[in-house]
Amino acid sequence: MTTPTQTPTQKPARIVDAHVHLWDPARSDWYPYLSRSQDQLNMGDVSGMSRRFDVSTYLAESAGWNVEKLVNVAAATGAHSVAETLELDRLADTVGHPDAIIGGLPPAESVTAAVASLDEQLAAQRFRGVRPMGAAEGPLPPPEVLQALQERNLVLELMVHPDQLIDTARRLEQHGDLVVVIEHAGWPRNDSDDERALWSAGIDALAGLGDNVLCKLSGLAMPLRSMAADVMAPWLEHAIGAFGVDRCLFGTNFPVDGMHGTLDALLSSYSAVTAGLDAEARDKLFAANAERIYRC
Repeated sequence: MTTPTQTPTQKPARIVDAHVHLWDPARSDWYPYLSRSQDQLNMGDVSGMSRRFDVSTYLAESAGWNVEKLVNVAAATGAHSVAETLELDRLADTVGHPDAIIGGLPPAESVTAAVASLDEQLAAQRFRGVRPMGAAEGPLPPPEVLQALQERNLVLELMVHPDQLIDTARRLEQHGDLVVVIEHAGWPRNDSDDERALWSAGIDALAGLGDNVLCKLSGLAMPLRSMAADVMAPWLEHAIGAFGVDRCLFGTNFPVDGMHGTLDALLSSYSAVTAGLDAEARDKLFAANAERIYRC
């Protein structure tokens, strides 16, 4: 990779966006946080996030980029995330997207109840895996749930902060056949030197687990409060260097990252950071790896 500059770079030939949230704030039962005030959320100007974001909006805002497919990631709270999976799958029959769905794993009173939520979502033909929704005991679901995911050929996606990355890596050592995607590039909380050091060690530990653990390059605009290429480059380059181009995939995290700029600006920065890679490597990062992992 090369140091990003302001010089325009050739766009990737195609994009499979590995992290999108299609939602409607009017569904306040599903997305109560989208109706909270800026003071309540303590995230600054949230207007770019707290808005209706559907397939037509995404396609309009990504005009000029060859986005072929979308992967929707659960955002409805708790048990609503199961219904969200089923509804978005029905919607895709009409509008053509999303092409794959990462559903929710709601907090459950038992392993049996957790596994039942997986099986309910299997009715959706585009369902490919889950992310835990809400508080959990530690960074991972119980081992029995991890086994159930593996048996059903489902992906586990994790939002884990740097202070839990190494512990997560240790616990995943016993589950080498489960496909795991670390969301938001390890989800740093800020851009301090201490956080960066903690994050780097955790990313390296996870990358050392093997081919079944992948890194989703998404969500960095939130902690960095910028989507400028030179701001994101050190984080993206370290992650790609640790995991390799076969185990990384780009996602926009839109409209959440829309708090810090446009979809076009974010894709332009991703393109600039990877400008030094050859066409095959860029296709893996921007499209092929997501197609492989999410079978879409």
